[in-house]
Amino acid sequence: MTPAPPRVTDEPAVDHVLRAGELTILGRIPSASNATLVCDAVLDDQASVRCVYKPVRGEVPLWDFPDGTLAGREVASYLISEALGWDTIPTTVHRDGPLGPGMVQRWVETPDNTDHPIPETEPRIDLVDLCPVGAVPAGYLAVLQAYDPYGDPVVLVHADDPRLQRMSVLDVILNNADRKGGHVLEGLDGVVYGIDHGICLHGEDKLRTVLWGWAGEPVPGHLVADVAELAERLETDGSALRTQLAEHITADEIESLAIRAIVVAESATMPHPPGHRPIPWPPF
Repeated sequence: MTPAPPRVTDEPAVDHVLRAGELTILGRIPSASNATLVCDAVLDDQASVRCVYKPVRGEVPLWDFPDGTLAGREVASYLISEALGWDTIPTTVHRDGPLGPGMVQRWVETPDNTDHPIPETEPRIDLVDLCPVGAVPAGYLAVLQAYDPYGDPVVLVHADDPRLQRMSVLDVILNNADRKGGHVLEGLDGVVYGIDHGICLHGEDKLRTVLWGWAGEPVPGHLVADVAELAERLETDGSALRTQLAEHITADEIESLAIRAIVVAESATMPHPPGHRPIPWPPF
């Protein structure tokens, strides 16, 4: 039996294998609303990367996102995260695959999804979770109160964690319409990743997120500096970043992105929830 090629983890190699490796479909994630396939990308039988492949042909059309593709928006979101230097979105590329062109993204191994689980002596609280009213854990921020399926009151909370705060700022920049709890992954590498950015970057305000714990709070200075640099790059006509983004989103959406970056950089403050639908549904 031929041994499986070694998995690569360093970023340049991951990007190369995702772009050029042969995709072998291992299975499908049935809970996803669009076709989402787990694959191995294997390059010359020498290197492999576990990944997620979302073919464009498997996308469910959305009336309020008529332009481009969800796969393209995922790639554009990754390009923005990388331009900020934040490493918040796993390596994501646009390429052809067994079911046609689509988005391919590095798989994130988490404590809940690993071949080598670590035994836990007590229940673990997720970065975004539910807890009983009056029992918000230390180091967590309350977002809203609701009722569980049994009619008991609960509180939606998220960790007061700088890795998560950085993601919340990114969501404002991306105008993320779907930051659910399940779209926040704590990798075994210690990085907190965001996934599922197919309905981001609309020209109209559509921010819906579970990460409202910092609403109205100052944005940390180092994040403001990164956003200001991004805004400057987006304001430069013909910049490499604008050219890359134009392959996936419209010119008007790029202009709206630049305006959002300018607002965050100049206000240095997180927005408050809008009056209409500030939370995605379901939130997990």
